[in-house]
Amino acid sequence: MIAPKQQGAQRRDQQRDLQRDLQRDHSGAQGSEASQGQPHDQSPPRKGGAFQLSIKGRALRLLSQREHSRFELIRKLQPHEEAPGDLARALDDLEAKGFINEQRVVDTVVHSRSRKLGASRVRQKLVAKKLPPEAIQAAVETMRSTELERARDVWQKKFGSPAIDAAAKAKQIRFLLTRGFAAEAVRRVVAGADVFD
Repeated sequence: MIAPKQQGAQRRDQQRDLQRDLQRDHSGAQGSEASQGQPHDQSPPRKGGAFQLSIKGRALRLLSQREHSRFELIRKLQPHEEAPGDLARALDDLEAKGFINEQRVVDTVVHSRSRKLGASRVRQKLVAKKLPPEAIQAAVETMRSTELERARDVWQKKFGSPAIDAAAKAKQIRFLLTRGFAAEAVRRVVAGADVFD
């Protein structure tokens, strides 16, 4: 897994590259219009008064906001594909340049979600993004090694003290289970075992 500081530097570099590609994509679209006999000073096609990005430009815009899996980009961009194969070619190009990276998506989801969610809930989020099963499995195994500590932290922030009766105990158990923490970790945290080491 990538360290948060290193991940931040990579993200800044990636955003700079995305910005450069967006500008190149925009100027390329204007150049192709000029080469087709349209006047050079004619503004790009507009829909509702806004500049229309190419499919690759739309993908770059989405990637500049956050990491996306290829599946997510296909789902979001499919309605904007004008000719069959345009989307696949654009995504292949972006993947070849390193803008789409499934492992980076896994690392980002794990980093942002593991503080509040258990391994099984994070796994659901990764599966929903249609990420590679082996990358998901590796991430889940890593998270399971810290499941008890993370469950304890979430419990501490939410409740802070042991349950005073059976109803309160049931509420704490339900809360941690719905967050996706393993039953054994939940049992130990709510029972008070290892809570205040």
